Amino acid sequence: MRDNAGHADFRPTHWSAVVLAARGDAPGSAAAMEELCRTYWYPLYVFARRRGLAAEHAADVTQDFFLRIIEHDGLGKVDPAKGRFRSFLLATMTHVLDDDTRRAGTLKRGGGRVPVSLDVPGAELRFLQEPATAPPEMEFDRQWAEALVARALERVRLEWERGDAAGGRFAALRPFLLLGRDGGRLTEIAAGLGMTEAAARSLVHRLRVRFRDLLRAEVAQMVPPGEAEEELRYLLNALSA
Repeated sequence: MRDNAGHADFRPTHWSAVVLAARGDAPGSAAAMEELCRTYWYPLYVFARRRGLAAEHAADVTQDFFLRIIEHDGLGKVDPAKGRFRSFLLATMTHVLDDDTRRAGTLKRGGGRVPVSLDVPGAELRFLQEPATAPPEMEFDRQWAEALVARALERVRLEWERGDAAGGRFAALRPFLLLGRDGGRLTEIAAGLGMTEAAARSLVHRLRVRFRDLLRAEVAQMVPPGEAEEELRYLLNALSA
C-alpha cells in the first residue's frame, strides 16, 4: 500500500476515510488507513481482552483484524447507507476472535505489516486501569464513544489554536468542555489566563457548543442517514455507564 507525501496532514471524516482506505492504491489511502487504525485499535484490543485473551494474544488478534481488512478488501464491503460502522467493526472482530484457535499459521504480532505501530505496553497499562464490570460488547461501545470524543476534542483544539494569539487557553479550559460544573475552579483559571470570570465562562460556552457540533458530526459520519441523534444518545449513555 503506497502513500502520498502530500497527505501527511490528512484528516478525513470517518466515512471518507473508510472509502479512501478501501482504495489501497489511491493517493492518501495509507494515511486514511492509519487514521482508522489509530482511532479504533484500542477499543478492539479492549474487546479482545474482555473476551478473555491475554495481552499478547489480544494484540495478535487485533493486528490480525487489521491485516484481514487490508488484505481481503474488508472495507470495500462497508456501505454507510446500510449500517453503523461501529457494528461492522464489532461484528468483524467477533468473527476474527471466533476463528482464532491459535492454530499454526495464525498471524503473530509483527508477522505482517500494518499501517500503524501498536503500543501494546501502553495499551495494556491503560486497560488495567479500566473498570472490569462491563460485558465485552458494552466496553467496546464505551471505548468507541471515548475515541469519538477524543477526535472531536482534537478538532476543536486545532480550530481554536489556529486563532488563539494568546496561546494556552484551550489547554486550560479543555476540562470544562466535558464537565457540567466547574466547582469554582474556573474563577482561578480565568485569573491565571488574564481573563475575567465572565469572559472565561463565555469562552467555555462557545467551546462546548463547537465541541458538541463536532461530536455530532463525527457520529453522523458513522451511521446511516437519520440515525445520528439516536447513536449520539446511545454513545453518551455508554460513556456514563
